[in-house]
This record gives sequence, structure tokens and C-alpha cells, in this order.
Amino acid sequence: MGKQLKELNAALQNFIKDQKIFFVGTARAQGSVNVSPKGMNTFRIIDNRKIIWLNLTGSGNETAAHLLDNNRMTIMFCSFEEMPLILRLYGNAKIFHENEEEYVAYSPLFDKYVGARQIIEMDIDLVQSSCGYAVPFMEFKEERTQLAESDNKKGREGIRKYWKDKNTKSIDGFDTI
Repeated sequence: MGKQLKELNAALQNFIKDQKIFFVGTARAQGSVNVSPKGMNTFRIIDNRKIIWLNLTGSGNETAAHLLDNNRMTIMFCSFEEMPLILRLYGNAKIFHENEEEYVAYSPLFDKYVGARQIIEMDIDLVQSSCGYAVPFMEFKEERTQLAESDNKKGREGIRKYWKDKNTKSIDGFDTI
């Protein structure tokens, strides 16, 4: 059954490394709660209490808008293929953009993506596991290629225009920088 830990142990780190998808939850004091699925090999474990993930361009930028007001974040992993497990990481996050030294330092840890938007760093306060008995079995087939193809077609300048046109406000009208 469920356990609470202060940090990621080796077994949980290995579990995370095997996952193809994770979910990020954020919220401001007011407005919508956001939960976003993430994939494409964009998650890294720095140590037992710190993780980072590469945020790629999407149809919105809710996470950025939320972190400007409230730095709480929850990340969830679900086992779909093996022994059942749900793993949640609770903590406080910071967002880094390409002109910041933290982004520059972390970016070599990831594959290159034209649509790379931010790197999110989270200090873990609590690690919680739960049974996952109700999570269905699903097989991973392959990564989707549409996002990278679309971003590559736009190019970096086209991505910047897209950010300006589509990613400067959250669905609740909050700035995203």
C-alpha cells in the first residue's frame, strides 16, 4: 500500500527512468487547476530531492503562469505495463528560460528540441506511492512525432512568434512571461 518518503530511493528512481509519460499539476491561488501530460524523454533526476524537466512548446503555457504566482507542483507517474504503482512527487518549482544560467547548465542533459521553452526545476518535499491497482494495463507503442515535426517546420523564429501569439496568457488571463 501507500508510503510517504522524504526523498527518492534507488528503486523509485529506476521506476521513473522506465516511464514514458508523467503528469504535472499546478495551480494559482485563483483560477483553473492545470494537469498536463508530458513525455518525449524530458524528465531528469538530479538527486534524491531534486528533479528537472524540459517544457516543450504546447497549445498553452499554464505551468509558467501558475509558477509565477505559486511555486507548488505535483508530478505523477503511473505504471501501465508492470507491477501496479502510482508515484507522486510534491514540491516547489522554479522556471528557467533559455537566457538564464540554470537553463544553460541543465540543457545539455536533454535532447535538442526546436520547441524547448523552459526548464522546470523542482525541489521535492514529499514522495508518495500508492497501489495503482485501478490503473489499466497499456502497452507503449512509440513516441508521437507530430510536435517535433511541427516545431522543426516553424523553426526557432517561428516558435518565438507562436509563443508571442499563443503562449503569453493562461486560459484564466494570467501572464506567462
